[in-house]
Amino acid sequence: MKGDNSNKKDSKEKIAVPKYGFKVNLDHEYPEPRTPNFVPSFRIIWDLLPMIMRYLWYYITYKIRGKSIVMDYVNLQRGKMIYGVPLGGIGSGTIGRGYKGEFCRFQLRPDLCEYNTVDANQFIVTIKDENQDTIFQSCLSTYKKKSLSSWKSLLDGSKCKYTGLYPRAWTEYDLSKYGVKLTCRQISPVIPHDYESSCLPCAVFVWDIENIGDEERSVTISLTFKSGTGTKKLDKESTSSSKCFAYQNLEGVILYHALEKMLCAYTLAIKSTDKVNVSKCLYFNPNSNGSTIWDQLNQNGEFEKVSKKSPRTRHTFGEMAVAVAGKTKISTQSKQSIEMVLAWDMPNIIYPVDQKKYSRFYTEQFGKENAALKIVDFAMENYEKWEDGIFNWQKPVLDDSELPDWYKSALFNESYFISDGGTMWLSVDDELKKQLSDSDPRKTFGRFAYLEGHEYRMYNSYDVHFYASHALSKNWPELQKSLHYDLRDYVFLELPDKMKMLYNGDVVERKKPDSVPHDAGDPGESPFTLINSYPIHDVSNWRDLNPKFVLQTYRDATTTGKINVQYVQDMYKACDTVMRKSLVYDIDNDGLIENSGEPDQTFDSWVMIGSSSYCGGLWLAALYAMTQMAECLQKLDDEKFYKKILKKGVASFNKKLWNGKYYNFDCSENQSRSVMADQLNAQWYLGCIGDGGKYPVFPKVNVQSALRSIYENNVLCFCEGSMGAVNGFINGQVDTVTVQSQEVWTGVTYALAATMIQEGMIEEGFKTAGGMFQSMTERFGMIFDTPEALYCESHYRAIGYMRPLSIWSMQLAWEKRKLVVG
Repeated sequence: MKGDNSNKKDSKEKIAVPKYGFKVNLDHEYPEPRTPNFVPSFRIIWDLLPMIMRYLWYYITYKIRGKSIVMDYVNLQRGKMIYGVPLGGIGSGTIGRGYKGEFCRFQLRPDLCEYNTVDANQFIVTIKDENQDTIFQSCLSTYKKKSLSSWKSLLDGSKCKYTGLYPRAWTEYDLSKYGVKLTCRQISPVIPHDYESSCLPCAVFVWDIENIGDEERSVTISLTFKSGTGTKKLDKESTSSSKCFAYQNLEGVILYHALEKMLCAYTLAIKSTDKVNVSKCLYFNPNSNGSTIWDQLNQNGEFEKVSKKSPRTRHTFGEMAVAVAGKTKISTQSKQSIEMVLAWDMPNIIYPVDQKKYSRFYTEQFGKENAALKIVDFAMENYEKWEDGIFNWQKPVLDDSELPDWYKSALFNESYFISDGGTMWLSVDDELKKQLSDSDPRKTFGRFAYLEGHEYRMYNSYDVHFYASHALSKNWPELQKSLHYDLRDYVFLELPDKMKMLYNGDVVERKKPDSVPHDAGDPGESPFTLINSYPIHDVSNWRDLNPKFVLQTYRDATTTGKINVQYVQDMYKACDTVMRKSLVYDIDNDGLIENSGEPDQTFDSWVMIGSSSYCGGLWLAALYAMTQMAECLQKLDDEKFYKKILKKGVASFNKKLWNGKYYNFDCSENQSRSVMADQLNAQWYLGCIGDGGKYPVFPKVNVQSALRSIYENNVLCFCEGSMGAVNGFINGQVDTVTVQSQEVWTGVTYALAATMIQEGMIEEGFKTAGGMFQSMTERFGMIFDTPEALYCESHYRAIGYMRPLSIWSMQLAWEKRKLVVG
């Protein structure tokens, strides 16, 4: 009996509203709206004026030709301060949910993040008393609609609570005035190390209904959904149709439509039981006042039955909507559940330039046609297992009393970008599979890609992924390796076609051989083939890309604590090639590469001159990684070669850049003393790998002194320590030499905090990251769309960005620290 009670307790704990997470009432409004419309100083604008003019010409000509704008600085996306946990697994498209209950932000098209909120996509509750009189009917959202005027939202948002802990969310509706309490539990299949379920395009909603009154209640929960994604022009162009179904123990409706000629099927399904009756609506006009189905629910608590004599399929040209409803009777002081699935089967995608068809990874299990019913059935049968996996993943963090409360929310909720970052998880076609070695993970796990940001449309921007990759490496290491094998192949690729760079007007080769590319291409063009879509600088000469590739290789090879020899063998040629090529950047032959005096690294508007702490540090850490990998493969000559350069480079680095307190920004006359928040980036990575404690490159005393300098200047002297670490700080104030020096980069702040934790500065690390995260979530509502950059007041840049996934390096640092200190 004790075992049974224990199991019941564990089961309740797994589905209960967690203590930690993003928590707001449904009437919550943020006090500090922010915009992306930051205006730099006149001096900066003047310096950038030639590039601005070239950009405007590029923008106009590309728009006229209908070509993809990789980085749209004209139509900037303004944060809506509405978002909650998104729906869907990894790489098969996502549908956003707002914390007020709305369906918002669609990432189903491979080349577009659509910030639309669709009024016709709703949950509706209908409550009837024991006489079957309707006593309450309302949309289960407090977001203000602009259409469907008959549909009313009568909720008291102050009595309804939202909790988001990605990939699950809970909404509690206090309808005790009508004798009912509702809890909606939203579950998406995002489970670490589970490559079967985590790729699925679906979400499950479990509605727990409690009758707290002294009379029987009849409760109906309806789900309505329209074709398309809320972009009116595109929605109207699609031919749509619907079909009702009964499959296994599920009943519902499939809504067939197309997104720019790519077939998609929305499936709304409810589990039918002896206590839950399912009704279906095959069609309603989402542009009407909505009275037809609203009145049906109000009168009957269900939709009119679909007659066997009437058409069971409805066709239309343009927009249409469908609905399902689950109705149940609940006796006094009892509970009942209604289980629903929403799925979107869009198996094949097409990129616009080459019109090549790619299949999403889930088609490996469910096929490339008519998989909708298989998906919803699989989801209903397995969602409890998903919850077990999610709970077990999160439990060690949530139960750790030494971790701050905000962090327990931040770690998981910042992970939203893994699925909601324009992510593509694609199967590899048979022709390519034949060419791959048995050790190549793409053969089994497919190809993985995600955007640099919702507005920066480049897949796998490697300078940024360097930070974000810890999230994949720790939770889905095979996806990280798959991405890295793509990158390895790109190293040797040459694309001789010419591109005009917007920064200086130079015409350069798109991709030079023997160099790490900036990105895997633009989804609005022909990704994976036409790589290096970044149009501003010649990335073939960037100083950080080559060493970052080497460091990621070494990190991925050592994630288990024991070096993966096969992986090192597969990557070694590419690593050796790019490192030897980078030697040309060592102008004075002192073992240390120099920057060019133009933006040539991830801080692409912040010029570094001569040797720099950022790029020089990465170079030295990569040299160290090469010595370790050469030793592993018994390449003794290579090991000796890289050790010699490393020894010389370390001496030069300390001589040129160490000033007694921290590492200088670079070797320029005016800006060298700027305290750069990311100056210890390379030490951070060595710490993540596990070699940081050996201090093979940077002396421990220097590392800890530099961290104290950064904390005292970039953190505490900026917004009173409440906004993270500003990138640059000089002469007692924020460095305003460029736009990026005066920004807080969210991903850099998390990386810096991780470095502090690695070095035992626990309180300082959590304060650095915590001030920033709490400001985003409590003051200006940038959660589930975390930007690249924040300013002290009023503004942000690059909404929905990849780099903040670096927060997983904080967890890595914390776990390693606990192993050491106990």
